[in-house]
Amino acid sequence: MTRVKRGTIHHKKRKHLIEYAKGFRWGRKSKLAAAKQGVYKAWSYAFRDRKTKKRNNRALWSIHINALSRQNGMSYSRLMGSLKKNNIIIDRKILSELTTLYPEVFVKIVEKAKG
Repeated sequence: MTRVKRGTIHHKKRKHLIEYAKGFRWGRKSKLAAAKQGVYKAWSYAFRDRKTKKRNNRALWSIHINALSRQNGMSYSRLMGSLKKNNIIIDRKILSELTTLYPEVFVKIVEKAKG
């Protein structure tokens, strides 16, 4: 059986990893072991923070809805409960966008939920 040299594949793998580490500080951008460690850590942070971003956005939506609903004489929890009771199906993201872009529409929704 003939010998198979794998140098090109190994070099390509290392090169890809080093390219991903571009912009890292000190030796983590050029030395393979440090770059590998830094890249894997960066990937784990990225995965974690994509989840955190969703959590923060949802909290921000409820803050927007609560602020405008209180101006119209209703708390956030009462608004969400009365929306569900009156079969008005609008998710929190859309309600939040309505508070910032079209507050007059949001006020009409609150009035509908009250009545």
